[in-house]
Amino acid sequence: MVSTWHPWREIEALRRDIDRAFNHVSQSNGPSFRSAFLPGRASRQYPLVNLSEDRDHIYVEALAPGVDPASIDVAVVRNVLTISGEKRRLPEELKRESIHRSERAAGKFVRSIELPIEIDSDQVKAEYKHGLLMVTLPTAAAAKPKQINVSVA
Repeated sequence: MVSTWHPWREIEALRRDIDRAFNHVSQSNGPSFRSAFLPGRASRQYPLVNLSEDRDHIYVEALAPGVDPASIDVAVVRNVLTISGEKRRLPEELKRESIHRSERAAGKFVRSIELPIEIDSDQVKAEYKHGLLMVTLPTAAAAKPKQINVSVA
């Protein structure tokens, strides 16, 4: 019987081995090592976002509970929105010995989102309330559809 070599199967096996290595390291180092903010399987785009639009605005809702609002930076360059900040670690007054489980990731984050249309960066508004960052981005006048009258000859 002839066996066929499948390179993707080999790559998937390598990925599983690397994931196991990171999981082992994160368990042995305790709460100070958080793999959710590292590249790889546990890496997630943070914060999670919903993006919607209407005729005049793009709306971004970013889920960021536990983030200090003073650490959040929102920037817009051309049609790219960048949200950055830091999610606090456990309070320093807690002793490591008293922590039984720590599953929530912490650390610095940066998320860049390409917007579907050009926006007016001078009129962007952002509000953080109850762990939700709400960004309102007005559509640039040049990006709005224009009604063109058709003349009959």
